[in-house]
Amino acid sequence: MLHLKTPIFQHPAINARLNQTVHFKMDCYQPVGSFKIRGIGALCQHMQAEGKSRLVSSSGGNAGYAAAYAGKQLGLPVTVVVPETTTDTAINRMREQKAEVIIHGENWNAADARAQEIVAETNAGYIHPFDNTVIWDGHATIIHESAGQISKPDAVVVAVGGGGLLTGVLTGLHAIAWDDVPVIAVETEGAASFAATYNTGRLTRIDMIYSVAKTLGALEVTEALVTWLDRHPIKSVIVSDASAIDACLHFADDFRAIVEPACGAALSLVYDNAHFLDGYKNILMIVCGGASATLQQLMLWREATHATA
Repeated sequence: MLHLKTPIFQHPAINARLNQTVHFKMDCYQPVGSFKIRGIGALCQHMQAEGKSRLVSSSGGNAGYAAAYAGKQLGLPVTVVVPETTTDTAINRMREQKAEVIIHGENWNAADARAQEIVAETNAGYIHPFDNTVIWDGHATIIHESAGQISKPDAVVVAVGGGGLLTGVLTGLHAIAWDDVPVIAVETEGAASFAATYNTGRLTRIDMIYSVAKTLGALEVTEALVTWLDRHPIKSVIVSDASAIDACLHFADDFRAIVEPACGAALSLVYDNAHFLDGYKNILMIVCGGASATLQQLMLWREATHATA
C-alpha cells in the first residue's frame, strides 16, 4: 500500500461559526500532497503485477505526481504527459521523482491523447488519471477510513474534476451501506464538466477550460458518473475561482496546510459558500489537497481573480 491513513480534524471556530460539525479528512497529508496516490498507487501496483515494466500517465499535475512517486517506490520508470497549463511546481515535483515529463497540448485531453500514443508504441502500462475501476476502488479507501474515524455524516463534500475521486467516494459509500448520504460535488466556473453531465443526464463535454483550477480541467468526466446520477443523491455546485482561492488561503491560516484551488472549490463551502450546507448538521469534507500550488502562486491568483471579479 503506497498511501497513508490520514487524520480527520475539526476546527472549533468553523464549527461555532456554522453551528455545524465539519470533519476535515486531511488527504492533503498524503506523501504526494493529494488523495491521488490512493487510486493511482493501486493502479501502478496492478500494472506491475500484470508484468508491465514501464508506466505512462497523463495528468494536469497531481495524478502524474502520484504516478511518478508510485513508480519510484516500485522501481518502474515513468513517463508523464502534461498539458502546457501544468504548473512548474507540479512538473518539478514529478521530475524530482525521476519521471520523464513531456509537455504537450493546451489541455489534459490533448496530453492524454499523446500518452495513449506512447503506450501503443511501447506496450507500457497506461495510468489514466481518473477513469479506471482500480483507481475508484483505491479512492474508495478514503470512505472506508473515515467510517472508522467518525460516525455516519449527513453529507459528504468533494471536489470533482474528471470524476475519479467522486466515483471512488460513491463506491465507498455504497460498500459500507452509507448509500443514503448525499454527496455535494463542487467545481469552479470554467471547469464544470460534471455540472454539464449532471444537468443533461448524459455524458456532456464542455468546450474549454478557463478556470485557474487546472487540475479540475477535464473537458468531460468519466462516463461511470452518468450511472451514479440515478443511484445516489448527488448535488452539483459551482463556485468562482476567487472563492476557491480565498478558501485555500483561509484554510492555510486555519490548518497550516497549502492546497490548490481544485481543493479550495470544495473548501469554499465552509467559508463564503456555506449556504450550500444548509440542512446538514454533520459534514464530511474531503480535503483532497494538491501539489500544484504554492502560497506565492495562490497570492498571485488571488490578485488576478479579484482584479477581474
